[in-house]
Amino acid sequence: MDSCRRQFLGRTAAVVAGVAAPLALPGSALPASHADPAPDAGADTATAPRTGTVAGTSTGTGARHERFMWLAIAQARRNPEWPFGAVIVHNRTGEVLASGVNTGADSPLLHGEVVAMNDYVRRHGNQGWADTTLYTTGEPCSMCMSALAWANLRRVVWASSIDEIRSTDIIQIDLTAREVAAAARSFYTPDLLLGGVLANHTNRLFEEARRLRTPPANAPSAGPGRHWTPYRSSGIRPAGLSPVHSPPGTPPRPPRP
Repeated sequence: MDSCRRQFLGRTAAVVAGVAAPLALPGSALPASHADPAPDAGADTATAPRTGTVAGTSTGTGARHERFMWLAIAQARRNPEWPFGAVIVHNRTGEVLASGVNTGADSPLLHGEVVAMNDYVRRHGNQGWADTTLYTTGEPCSMCMSALAWANLRRVVWASSIDEIRSTDIIQIDLTAREVAAAARSFYTPDLLLGGVLANHTNRLFEEARRLRTPPANAPSAGPGRHWTPYRSSGIRPAGLSPVHSPPGTPPRPPRP
């Protein structure tokens, strides 16, 4: 089964590019209350799979989760109309290994989690997933959670729930991340599925995104044959130069008609 998962992700990474942000994430850019702990500080020690929902102001292990969720939020702010951002972090060292933001205007596959996974494969190869944690501003949809299961990425932490995202007029498949993980139990055993981390912040992001997506009352009609498309964006905010980025100043790709 591991061989099947590697082949699946290898093919996916080859055909889906995505856009990821540079990984220059200095501690000084983070709120003081989210300073980087020692590599193993607050790390989870339980071996049984755990699920749950936490408040955004928890301490201890929660402080570690909050720190990395702030980085996912920073990714999300690059696409303010569809603020789905994600980072992948090494469990032991706390190193940020990959990042991504939703670029669904380019492909319906490019949710933030998938873009971050593609960035990870480009940088580190299709290996080592079980040693990482993915942080994402929104609960993974059934497509993204399935990809995480195929990769055997066992620790997933999110902020806003699918129900909270749906309440801001973003369509969602009615399957939770935990339900998808349970359906994959024949080959996938997560160590941690945790929701609600900094959800009070991300819920506001999604509410603001709804306002940005709502056309003014006097806006012209899209015209015959034109339909609203989920995850269409007016362009991703540039994030500077990285091995997977165009040089600064390159105009964003316009949305497809």
